[in-house]
Amino acid sequence: MNWKELYEKKRAKIDDVLKLIKSNMVIVTGLAASEPQLFLSKLHEAPKDVGNVNVFTCLNMQNYPFFSEKENEGRFINNSWFYNSWNRNAVKKGLKTVTYVPNNLHQAALNLIQTRKIDMYVGIASTMDRNGYLTLSLGITYEKDILENAEIVVLEVNPNAPRTHGDTQIHITDVDYILEVDYPIPEIDIVEPSEVEQRIGANIANLVEDGSTIQIGIGGIPNAVAKLLKDKKDLGVHTEMLTESMIDLFEAGVITNRKKTLWKGKFVCTFALGTKRMYRFIDDNPGIMMLRGKVVNDPYVISQNRKMVSINTALMVDLTGNVCSEALGTQHFSGTGGQLDTHRGAVRSEGGKGIIALRSTVKKGTISTIVPTLPQGAPITVPRQEVDYIVTEHGIAHLRGKTVRERVMELLNVSAPEFRNDLKREAEKLGLI
Repeated sequence: MNWKELYEKKRAKIDDVLKLIKSNMVIVTGLAASEPQLFLSKLHEAPKDVGNVNVFTCLNMQNYPFFSEKENEGRFINNSWFYNSWNRNAVKKGLKTVTYVPNNLHQAALNLIQTRKIDMYVGIASTMDRNGYLTLSLGITYEKDILENAEIVVLEVNPNAPRTHGDTQIHITDVDYILEVDYPIPEIDIVEPSEVEQRIGANIANLVEDGSTIQIGIGGIPNAVAKLLKDKKDLGVHTEMLTESMIDLFEAGVITNRKKTLWKGKFVCTFALGTKRMYRFIDDNPGIMMLRGKVVNDPYVISQNRKMVSINTALMVDLTGNVCSEALGTQHFSGTGGQLDTHRGAVRSEGGKGIIALRSTVKKGTISTIVPTLPQGAPITVPRQEVDYIVTEHGIAHLRGKTVRERVMELLNVSAPEFRNDLKREAEKLGLI
């Protein structure tokens, strides 16, 4: 078979793909840097008579018209696994074009496949090799599972998309339509940690032992942690998201992946999001193994890594240890993502630690993030019976195995000093101490 000829037969224009869209279809697109920008930017130009098209996305990188414009109400609904500012703004404006999909990341694909028929998958891919293989490039968190169960598979082939190793390969025979594109891969800014975040990072770094395998996210606190791990030895990576800070630690000789229990010598992740520097590092790098989210984020798999350390952030924690990381009361903010997955896996690991980090206050010190009870309607991201460490700039609270009374006292000690007396009084009123 001449794979190049088959590829040419499957090349299409965006208008051809838009004509495939019918009412009541279920369309799933790639996550974050793997999202199909051409398709999503043109989706609202699908035939005007279509309605109730369910589009599942995760961490949109642009403010696409199909969910941000009122005229598209009733035509499309963006079912999001993880909100960003544009999703939140659509909800604030009262648009009925966005809703959240509660999930634990390792179950996201399976839950969707088992509850509805997938009509179309659209994502990005790297260019095809001489054997007819493309790769799904920057992520297979849920993408490959969905693709294998979709009626129609559309890939935006982008020469800027890194070619990746692991389970990302897809053969041209399994693709229905190819859209050739040449847009830049989305990047995110590197956030420099504040003074408070550096203090939090220092406390977390004290919990990370040499030879640990780490999972770490993005933002000021994770970046502070990474900067403060440079005196550690032989760290490994088993993470949902590959971040820029991990490259820094690899180049500094801190991350070697030699002491990992699973996949020694390899960075293991489900997706990557960063800068051009990261994408160059990932491109055709056999040291980076991208595997499906149902594998990487399975708590049982994670727990097999000895000395596994999961580092995640939160919006607030109540005095008994319930963690909320995704909403402010009923106002949805982000998503569960893989937080509970990785936390559970780390806590069950031999010598492992599950760390939840947060600033002790927000709004310029006017609001405590450690609260007597979570606000009405706030979801619990990590339940108190599974919480291990809570870290703020004021110290480390170790809650695993502790009584409610002990937890309250631990959390008071890491709360902002100016709020401690009020928190203690509220705890007494609630009968917690």
